[in-house]
Amino acid sequence: MNLLVIGGGGREHAIIKKLRENKQVKKIYALPGNGGIGEDAQCVPIKATDVEGVLEFAKSHKVDFAAVIPDDPLALGLADKLREMGIPTFGPTAQAAEIESSKVFAKNLMQKYHIPTADYQVFDQAEKAMEYITQKNKYPVVIKADGLALGKGVIIAQNPQAAKEAVEAIMNEKIFGKSGDHVIVEEFLQGPEVSVLSFTDGETLRPMVTSMDHKRAYDGDEGPNTGGMGAVAPNPYYTKEVAERCMEEIFLPTIRAMKQEGRPFQGCLYFGLMLTEDGPKVIEYNCRFGDPETQVVLPLLKTDLLTIFQAVMEGKLSEQKVEFLDKAACCVILASGGYPKNYYTGLPISGIGDAEQMEDVSVYHAGTKMEDGKLLTAGGRVLGVTALANDLPGAMEKAYEAAGKIHFDNMHYRRDIGRRALSMRGE
Repeated sequence: MNLLVIGGGGREHAIIKKLRENKQVKKIYALPGNGGIGEDAQCVPIKATDVEGVLEFAKSHKVDFAAVIPDDPLALGLADKLREMGIPTFGPTAQAAEIESSKVFAKNLMQKYHIPTADYQVFDQAEKAMEYITQKNKYPVVIKADGLALGKGVIIAQNPQAAKEAVEAIMNEKIFGKSGDHVIVEEFLQGPEVSVLSFTDGETLRPMVTSMDHKRAYDGDEGPNTGGMGAVAPNPYYTKEVAERCMEEIFLPTIRAMKQEGRPFQGCLYFGLMLTEDGPKVIEYNCRFGDPETQVVLPLLKTDLLTIFQAVMEGKLSEQKVEFLDKAACCVILASGGYPKNYYTGLPISGIGDAEQMEDVSVYHAGTKMEDGKLLTAGGRVLGVTALANDLPGAMEKAYEAAGKIHFDNMHYRRDIGRRALSMRGE
């Protein structure tokens, strides 16, 4: 089989490595891919959002199966268009992807179908949003841009001045472009966060191993929000009782709601949850695999990934087993100094081979490029170093040992990925 994978980050690298395990796979094309993905697939410099370019390529290269991974091309309907060409494709329709591409749609869906989430109001005028925030006078307050914003469209304001600046920046200065035409102002929820990726064919839902993401740039959850500085799996806060409650109150109601709305969801649906004193609540949905959660979840997957993808798109997930290893995983993101603000690129990277020689260690490339036979940095988040072990302390120790073997100038990474999970368990 010839496979086509759309995307070019660490999450896509983890997916491509897993797809390669299937003996039927002859070739994988990655559009656009990156410097490290080139070891596992043929990279083609066509942007994920270049819908016409992708379709033209798929047509001329006899693609047997495609997987559209990032949110932007899903929102543009790329998965729909590939299927219209007769290529079986993993990924939701543009209509179903609206569960992420419009936070207003998602919040209204939850309200309509009584799916637990934070209280909220939607505004299309900055003045009205500020009036509401002033009247409520409850801080911190969460301010969200409606549309896609590279995972950065959420601002938690600690006081009136910060709230005013956030509303101004999103709605008037348009720091996220059209995504800021509408904003959601919602209550700040407290409790442990849990990420749950799930496979669903629109009827059946199979949750994957849970994970804990670390969004802040610095140790102790300090500094600006990033796309994610690391993750661990499984998440110790997600007990059997919590899992049962989430299935009954959140997961299945969401799948049924989407079907009821005429937008059945087939693909990977991500639930970002907060375990509050009142029970689990949805912070956000994503219409695709999370990053870096994928880099800790997929290495634990025992079942063949391509077989699951096919079952999802054929509506046969109920007949398909989805099994995971009874182990733990830790992923540490190696970032460029200065990320998520200003940072240099084009810096040589060394030591990846030494790290990958360690047992149960994988290095996933997020922001790398090959130039004149040299591997260089090409983004803010550069590499994801993932290690598996029988328990979380072992996985953390191994991931940090592997990370210590890699070098590029100004390399920055958090030293406490997984520590919060251990403190919860009293370790």
